[in-house]
Amino acid sequence: MSVVTVSNFAKRYGSSTIFTDISFTLRSGEFVTLLGPSGCGKSTLLRCISGLTGVDQGTISVDGSDITHTAPQKRGIGMVFQSYALFPNMTAAQNIAFGLKMQKLTAAEIADKVAAVVKLVELDGREQQYPHQLSGGQRQRVALARALVVEPRILLLDEPLSALDARIRKTLREQIRDIQRRLGLTTIFVTHDQEEALTLSDRIFVMNQGRVEQEGSAETVYTQPATEFVARFMGSYNLLTAAQSQSLLGITPRGHLTLRPEAMELLTSPETDTLPAVIKSHQLLGNVIRYQVDCQGVALSVDCLNRSAEALLADGAAVFLRIARDTLREVQ
Repeated sequence: MSVVTVSNFAKRYGSSTIFTDISFTLRSGEFVTLLGPSGCGKSTLLRCISGLTGVDQGTISVDGSDITHTAPQKRGIGMVFQSYALFPNMTAAQNIAFGLKMQKLTAAEIADKVAAVVKLVELDGREQQYPHQLSGGQRQRVALARALVVEPRILLLDEPLSALDARIRKTLREQIRDIQRRLGLTTIFVTHDQEEALTLSDRIFVMNQGRVEQEGSAETVYTQPATEFVARFMGSYNLLTAAQSQSLLGITPRGHLTLRPEAMELLTSPETDTLPAVIKSHQLLGNVIRYQVDCQGVALSVDCLNRSAEALLADGAAVFLRIARDTLREVQ
């Protein structure tokens, strides 16, 4: 378990600034996610931490030791890539053992370590298969095992699940988190998927255009977005202008008012503190139905549990909207 400190990181390519003045500290054994859209700088930041890409400014230290100019293979960092990056002419076991051979361990030591990590990532019986004989999820397990077998101080994961189908992705992310907790590995995970970030993370850094817009626990980032960008990126927030907020709620914010779709309730008869509305359309999202409603000229998304087909509200139906005012947040 290691403490990682990044101070004043900056990276440029020619006249293009990828990120600037990035600073943070990772606690020992913490799972941190860099979350943001494509092109925001999160993968480049990860490569700079690993040493695969140099920085133009700033330092990185691990357990108090400056490793800014240390070669990647000497940093004690394991990295898993989106593309797996496996050697096609090597078996799963040979791919996993590659880093150990570079460390010049004995054959017996390598065999013991490979066997242990194969069991850890549940690849028993697949050791002698080549990458083309494995599924996408199995190939990613090989890549994870290869990173873990060298016993890294830090684990870096660069969108490792994005190429997998939804079912395999969910299973593998749960296994990654379980392994990370068991080993106590300080881990940085890069993704553009909000659900992955919310499910996995001790802390989330939401990135936008080379800067960290907000940092905090999954609960904090989701329920208390600090900026308009975070509110838009973290889900299907309703963002009310000052005029809309005043019209619906009698509140005039300095910027926008955020209203989560699940923080509202649709009723078929009026009650205290409800507003008249009309169902415009709906989407089935599995266990949730997302209604688009018109409330006094303001378009809102409202999420309701999909309890039964009989409870479905028809398009055009007149309803009454109750808003949980304690969930409202003001953002700039």
